[in-house]
Amino acid sequence: METPPVCRGLFFLLSLHMDIHNLYQLYLESRLVSTDSRNITPGCIFFALKGDNFNGNRFALQAIDNGASAAIVDEDPVKPHPKIFKVKQALSSLQKLAAHHRRQSGFLILAITGSNGKTTTKELCRTVLSKQFSVYATGGNLNNHIGVPLTLLAMDPSIQIGIVEMGANHPGEIRDLCLIAQPDYGLITNVGKAHLEGFGSIEGVARAKGELFQHLMASGKTIFLNVGDQHVLKLVLDEYPHVVRYNGDKGLRVKSRSSDPLLRLTVTDGIIDTDLKTNLLGGFNTENVLAACCVGIHLGVPLPLIREAVFEYRPQNHRSQLIDSGKNRLFMDAYNANPSSMRAAIDEFLLLNGHNKMLILGEMREVGDSDREEHETLIHYLIECKVQRVICVGKSFEHFLAGTGYLYFANVDELLTYHTEHPVRDHFILVKGSRANKLEKVLSLF
Repeated sequence: METPPVCRGLFFLLSLHMDIHNLYQLYLESRLVSTDSRNITPGCIFFALKGDNFNGNRFALQAIDNGASAAIVDEDPVKPHPKIFKVKQALSSLQKLAAHHRRQSGFLILAITGSNGKTTTKELCRTVLSKQFSVYATGGNLNNHIGVPLTLLAMDPSIQIGIVEMGANHPGEIRDLCLIAQPDYGLITNVGKAHLEGFGSIEGVARAKGELFQHLMASGKTIFLNVGDQHVLKLVLDEYPHVVRYNGDKGLRVKSRSSDPLLRLTVTDGIIDTDLKTNLLGGFNTENVLAACCVGIHLGVPLPLIREAVFEYRPQNHRSQLIDSGKNRLFMDAYNANPSSMRAAIDEFLLLNGHNKMLILGEMREVGDSDREEHETLIHYLIECKVQRVICVGKSFEHFLAGTGYLYFANVDELLTYHTEHPVRDHFILVKGSRANKLEKVLSLF
């Protein structure tokens, strides 16, 4: 297809040599990018990405009509346009642009990954560091091969520290994200039974998360090390010098803790004790708070400001939230779930004061071949703990509830239909499950 003369030069560079400098100059004109033709900000660059159920190439002209300054495609456009440029792969171009922007910019990058607590730790770090610096952090769930580039490209010259959350379902993903983000600092919250479908075992999870530390050690950067997690501890070479430790005998650690229901901590570095009040439910958030404090102290945020920031942070998106619905009190922790986080939430809930306790548990997704084993193990654990009132949502529970007295529903809508006829009042309810269960719907009735 003949390329219009007005764009032939840049088209050639992008399509054959991928001259990132030309693309970067185009980006600098607005510092805006988009991957959704329905949400175009005038002047942005539209990247036509493809997935199993979508093909952005089909909407390149629409993006231009909506105000995009350029559209980067990897298929021949329906018709030539001076603002449409074809490349070998649009996603790769987006990633290369983000990596180049990161190299050209002066901000520092803190990368966070782990099985549980990534987002809470990221938000706590954002709140703490914002007391002293201009900070930008991953928004929503933009923590994958698309989200990380978008996060980096949203960082403007005013940013001093960028916080990049990194998620992974398969080996090699964290390694690739590190090549794009080039972090100066990194932490792994913990290693647990998460995404077993892609990693196969907890050892596989550890190796995948450890790709962050491998990158940091290879580049001589700083590691914030949760020494209280044995799987994480093994990921760092003993002789590596750039390590800031927390949650152990040395470094920042917990001196005392209470959580009834909100988490209260006294932390110490062995010299100074600091009392911390939080608005977080659950002792399992202790490591997340410690990590954020450790990062803040190392980067020079004064302790009074750290204490203030920790108290100011309010959990959102159904993560460790205490909600009074007017009918019941709910411990909402239903954004995600895996065997490790599920047991931690149940243990914490059982320790809290409250009457008429009930559990609404959604099935755990992405546990792969361990699906039956993990759900059966969970039911046995509930029985061992003598938990009497449990509602299980999701077909993974179906075959393990005989004789337990627990209620079972294939999906949350069936539960809501049942609840309409059998309402629950004046209960303290833990709501925990993988996001795909949509357990947030229970807030409409419970």
